[in-house]
Amino acid sequence: MADKERIFQSKKTNLFIILSGIFLTNAILAEIIGVKIFSGERTIGTDPVGWTFFGNYVLDFNLTAGAVIWPIVFITTDIINEYFGKKGVRKISFITAGFIAYIFFVIVAVTALPPADFWLEVNAEDNEGNPFNIDYAFNVVFRQGLGIIIGSLVAFLLGQLIDVFVFQKLRRITGAKMIWLRATGSTLVSQFIDSFVVLGIAFFLFGNWSIQQVIAVGIVNYIYKFVVAIVLTPLLYVGHGLIDNYLGKEFADKMTDEASADTSFI
Repeated sequence: MADKERIFQSKKTNLFIILSGIFLTNAILAEIIGVKIFSGERTIGTDPVGWTFFGNYVLDFNLTAGAVIWPIVFITTDIINEYFGKKGVRKISFITAGFIAYIFFVIVAVTALPPADFWLEVNAEDNEGNPFNIDYAFNVVFRQGLGIIIGSLVAFLLGQLIDVFVFQKLRRITGAKMIWLRATGSTLVSQFIDSFVVLGIAFFLFGNWSIQQVIAVGIVNYIYKFVVAIVLTPLLYVGHGLIDNYLGKEFADKMTDEASADTSFI
């Protein structure tokens, strides 16, 4: 019996480490690459849609690069929620938020360092011979404004806490069945909040956007997240299958029961 419990705790710990690694990697990477805005239409070879919102505000499907991998964070959240409950999600969410804050502080510090002369000289021109300031480019790419930092962290934590709340509410209704409903439902609710909070804080409270711009861009971001959340739903079942196969039915059922009852601990 002692050996069985030891094996269970070992597998449980290993699973949490792996899922936390996936979660941390994608959440932090999304924050770093989020500075790039890309055209969704041109990515698939079409012209910008040029939708008009609120009179004369023209909006295309321009998205932050971080949105490309952000759905992986929400899928991982749902899997952690399924096997470790809201305590597990909250723990990894607060740890990740701390790491993100640390990364931003480091970036602010290193961008303030004076550049070496030879580094500027050897990179003084781009591939076409045009003048190029690599230090300026480095700072622009890596350094984000205070509003974006605060907006990202608040939206991240709020989205995670709402996701785990909705997920657990739906789990009490569906039981062990209908994984797609509680996972997709919680993701769609939390991503709706996330899409508007980060824009509202970063560009309305701390920036110069109008509320119309925030709503319009938020709608486009949410449409993308909504579609991707639906498309990636099968990955939830793949993830569950792999995890259940690793744990074994007895251990898997024990973990999901503990998570549902909020008695799981890691």
